Amino acid sequence: MEPGKVAKVSMDQLRLDRMNPRLIGQAGSSREAIIAQLYRAAELSELLQSISANGYLDIEPLVVTRETGDDGWVVLEGNRRLAVLFLLRDPHLASRIESLEGLRIAVPSMAEPLRSTLDDVSVYPVAHREDARSFIGFKHINGPAKWDAYAKARFAADWYKAQQPEDGGLEKIARAIGDRHDTVKRMVSAIYVLDQARKEGLFDIDDRKTPKFNFSHLYTALARSQYMEYLGLGTAWAGYDPSTDPVPPEKQDRLRKMLVWIYGSKTDDALPVVKAQNPDIKRLGEVLAHTEALHVLEATDDLNAAHASTEAVDRRFTASLIRARDAIRDTAASLRAYDGHDRSLLDIAEDVKETAESVYLSMTKKQRKAGTGA
Repeated sequence: MEPGKVAKVSMDQLRLDRMNPRLIGQAGSSREAIIAQLYRAAELSELLQSISANGYLDIEPLVVTRETGDDGWVVLEGNRRLAVLFLLRDPHLASRIESLEGLRIAVPSMAEPLRSTLDDVSVYPVAHREDARSFIGFKHINGPAKWDAYAKARFAADWYKAQQPEDGGLEKIARAIGDRHDTVKRMVSAIYVLDQARKEGLFDIDDRKTPKFNFSHLYTALARSQYMEYLGLGTAWAGYDPSTDPVPPEKQDRLRKMLVWIYGSKTDDALPVVKAQNPDIKRLGEVLAHTEALHVLEATDDLNAAHASTEAVDRRFTASLIRARDAIRDTAASLRAYDGHDRSLLDIAEDVKETAESVYLSMTKKQRKAGTGA
């Protein structure tokens, strides 16, 4: 086939793209593994229903290219459609995916006359991946079929890595995909940090404890000075173009800890301490910059307890005293609920009374001492 001209090819000649930005972590090389990841990341069920009911509407060509050592065509754009076509054509593919990947995919039945639409499809061949990047990037980053944050970042990072010095750098990529230069820089930098963690055996996305991978947690964190300093990146790091392996060797243990605190780890059976980007990414950063708080976090994996250590003692005391006052007022307002039968509640009230009296006596002694200047 001649590059740049639409042609029809047999489905048997088409291959899923193992470098598809939607694939999180290290996707397996098998067709089953790739379709399982695409299904989890892109939700193929609606597309399955549509094509099974109407046949394949061959309107938009798949964008394809040749890869070394393969006589087939790798689909650069249209992997969701290709995955669905494979599922509809092969009646045993879904059961193999369930057996190998633990994912159950319901494949709807299809009327026999429509099956002929699955045999040959239109493709638009390009000589190299680079020839399709601008179109694919704009379509999925700011166009009608948007990728999630990780897929956008992976696409931009792969493009940036493949560039030559004279190719225009991140500015060109940002213009091509219709995004801001600083946003693309932050996302690519975060991808390089993740890639370094995986290469060094420190952390892998597939080992995260949370079902969803919130990539924005990471690139938001890495834009904060506390995280930069904790990882030895330097506060000027964000001003430079991204580079591979940005975390120095002596800080790599910290990189692992930080990623586990953000995403958890199935291997360590550790839950993430970051429950939501706001306010937990900010709070974790404040803990990383505070020696005592960091020790608390390392010992307990309790972000609330660790963050409390970052506050000045006088502020903590004032806030605790006000909370105690408000709590006892709430208790007094609902006192009618106590019917006098539960002695244990009275014991708790007595303990509250003794603790409050102890606090009050200590405070009055300190006040008298402060008043005499002793």
